[in-house]
This record gives sequence, C-alpha cells and structure tokens, in this order.
Amino acid sequence: MRYVYCFLLVFLLIISSSCRKDFETIPSFGSLEFSKDTVFLDTIFSNIGSATYNLKVYNKSNKAITIPEIKLENGTTSNYRLNVDGTPGKDFKNVEILANDSMYVFVETTIDFNTVTNPLYTDKILFDNGNNQQDVDLVTLVQDAHFIFPAKNNMGIETLTIDGKDSKIQGRFLKDNELIFTDDKPYVIYGYAAVPNDKTLTINPGAKLHFHRNSGLIIDTKASLKANGTLNKKIVFQGDRLEHSFKDIPGQWGTIWMRAGSKENVLNNTLIKNGIVGVLVDSIGHNSSPTLTIKNTEIYNNSSYGILGRNTNILGKNLVIGNTGQSSLACTFGGTYNFTHATFSNFWNNSLRQLPAVLVNNFIIFTNNNGQENTLTRDLFAANFTNCIIDGNNNIEFILDKSDKSLFNYNIKNSMIKFNDINNSFTNNLELKFDNTIHYQNIYLNKPSNFKDVFSNSFIIGDKSEAINKGILTTVTSDILGVNRATNIDLGAYQHITF
Repeated sequence: MRYVYCFLLVFLLIISSSCRKDFETIPSFGSLEFSKDTVFLDTIFSNIGSATYNLKVYNKSNKAITIPEIKLENGTTSNYRLNVDGTPGKDFKNVEILANDSMYVFVETTIDFNTVTNPLYTDKILFDNGNNQQDVDLVTLVQDAHFIFPAKNNMGIETLTIDGKDSKIQGRFLKDNELIFTDDKPYVIYGYAAVPNDKTLTINPGAKLHFHRNSGLIIDTKASLKANGTLNKKIVFQGDRLEHSFKDIPGQWGTIWMRAGSKENVLNNTLIKNGIVGVLVDSIGHNSSPTLTIKNTEIYNNSSYGILGRNTNILGKNLVIGNTGQSSLACTFGGTYNFTHATFSNFWNNSLRQLPAVLVNNFIIFTNNNGQENTLTRDLFAANFTNCIIDGNNNIEFILDKSDKSLFNYNIKNSMIKFNDINNSFTNNLELKFDNTIHYQNIYLNKPSNFKDVFSNSFIIGDKSEAINKGILTTVTSDILGVNRATNIDLGAYQHITF
C-alpha cells in the first residue's frame, strides 16, 4: 500500500508540473539582434517563385521575451511570404523567444512583373511596434521574360511527336513567329522547345536562354540552330534559377539536342553551363560538312558530358569544355571530329568520375530485346586534335577505344595530354602509343597547364604553363578572347597571361 501511495504522489507531482507554464516572459524591449540587416532574395523571373531564404532572430538577454507583433510593412498586399517559427503568414502576434535563444524567419516571394512599378521590389519585416520597433529590409529584383512552355489539358502536359511517334518528352514545337530569339529580355523555357523540320532557330547576340528542370532545345531532322554571339555579347544557355547559390550547380536542365538529320548547326561565342549534357549531337549529315560548327564557346558544369557526339561531324575552334561528371568531350560511335585550339580540362570534384576528359571510340554497346549484349560499329573517319590541351584530375584523361570492325582514323599534333598510366592498364592499346609519329606529332605528356583556377572553370593559362609557344600556325589566328596568336602560338583556347 505504501508503494501505491508513493506512486500516486509522484504521478500527481508530474501532472501538476506539466500544467505549469514552462517560463515567464517580458515584453520585447527593442534589443533583438539579426543574422543580417537586409535579406537579398537575388533575382527572380516574373511569376516564378524564389528560393527560400532565412533570417535568424536572436534574443541575447537573460530574460525570455514576447514580441508583440511581427509583420510585413506592406501588409497583406506584400508579395513576400513569411514563415515564423514554423507558422506561415504575413502578420504574427505574441511571438516568444527564450532567454539567450533564437528563432528562424523564412522568406519567399513570387512577383508578377506587370504589377510592380519598380523591378527592384522591396519591403520590410517589422518587429514590435512604437519606440521598440526594429526592421529588416527585403530586396528582390524581378525580371520580365519570354516564356515558352507546353500546353496543359485534362490528359496532362503536352508531349512531342518525334518521327511521327508520340514520345514522353514534355514540350512543343516552336511556331514560325518564335524562331528568332532576341536580347530584349530573357527566354524561360519549360519542357523542350523543338525546332521543326526545315526550320531554323536564329539566336541573336546577347540572348539569354534559361531552362527549367528537364527542359532544353531539340533541333529536329532537317532543322538548324544558328546561335551567333559576339565577344562582347555572348549567348548564354543555363538554368532558370537565378539565385547566387545556383550559379555553379550542375544538372539543372537537360541538353541542346541536335537530332539525326539536323544540319549546319552553329554555336559561336556562346556559354553553355549547368545542364546534364551541354550539347548532344546525333547526326552524321555529310562527312565533309559539319553537323555542328562550334567556335569561341565555353561549356561548364554539366553533370554528364560537355559535348556528346554520336556518329556525327563536329568542327570545333577556340573551344573550352571544363568540369563535367563524365567526359568533357565524348566522340562516340564513329564520325568526323576536328578540333583546333581547344581546351578540354576536367577537374570535376562533385562525385567519382569514371571517364577521361576526352573519349573517342567507333562503337556502341547495347542490349537487345532478348537481354543479349551487342556491339555495333561505325567508321571513325577522323578524330583530329591540333594545338589542344587535354587535362584534368584523373591520371588518364585521353582514351582512344577502337573496334577493328570499322575504320579508326585519328591524328593528334602539337597538343598537351594528361596520360599517366601508373598501373600499365593501356600498355596493349596500340592507339595510345604516343611515339607513333603516324598518328602523333609533338605531343607533350603530363606537363603543367598552369590554369588560373580549375575549380572556378577559369582555364586561361599562366606564364608558367608548358603550353606556351608549343603551337603551330593554323587558320585560327586569334584566341577565344580575341587576342592575336599569329606568332608565339600557345596551346589551348587561350594565349597565356600573367597572374
């Protein structure tokens, strides 16, 4: 009986203590501290929601406090949205913070460009009132844009019909009045914007294309892409998240896909970044006429490939392909590839990379309907690299992988290559005998490139680079920045500088 009595006594004590208020507060006295005095929500597109930003509010006094009110200065008409201590809204009453404690305020916004008088949209978060009132500024720049997106109906989102068959690719074909992209305002693309047969998409200098997740461009059979920027007005292809934290995030969008049968595509003075595959080229077209001519172009931070060519014809000059999740350049399933003054430099550090910076082969391996693995080969008519740099953070950054069932023609001259076969894995690969002067002339193995900053995709070379004065004269007499290289010719896309 005594144990039962003790148990009941303890139980009553627990119940009584649970009913008691944990702490007493005093009114806020205007001494809150904040993690920042202004919350910059970066730049957003019209009617596209921002990322979520946070503000930390500190009570550094020895007393628990109650903030009588937290609200937006513009009230319910504000385009900002708050979440205070887990509760969404725009006006909050009697918010408590323990002594020497803090809480989070989360901020988001969605703004219609046409409803604001100033694209620099501002507001304030007000804490408390009267003489104790404190505030934190909110600032967002909102941009108007051209929006291209597929239709939506009761059946779902519109998908593309390719080669007369329905696909699962969300998107639509561009209309005739949409086939010229200008630089008056950015283009925001949802799904894949496809260029129809026998049509040309022309992108003017300075145009900026922003792709949503799982979005991109498709250049269909007999269609063309003409993206001709200039040195001072580059054309930019990137994701649609403009916040600074997304500046170098790979895999934000899909690819620029030049389908089999597309023709005479041009990328000149362009920047392509943060996709899955920068450019996917599938069309052989004609051996003497490039399916893609790409010049004075930078391709960075793609989660799989910078350029993936499949049985195609690519001509590249003054090309830089930086960090990618697999190969910077993959020339696969045969074709014709000619690169002059290109820098292929892969210092990817986001995950384990299994492929070299440059991969060339003349076959594909696939599994048929019976689950059997098959190899299909095509002729490699040419894989020519002149005055190039091939570098990265793997020991092996250049691989030629040949099937004897088809042609395999290649020539590499006056180029610097990272190839350190410490495990002798390629001893029997006859295509990687760099002393074979039929295929290799003036090759510089494992020499320091002296790039400015590989992790920021800054691949201009410095004055300690072994690539200096190692080139031969070609028709490419200026570098990617317009610097003359008629004499004292350096390897890669850049003439060297001092830094």
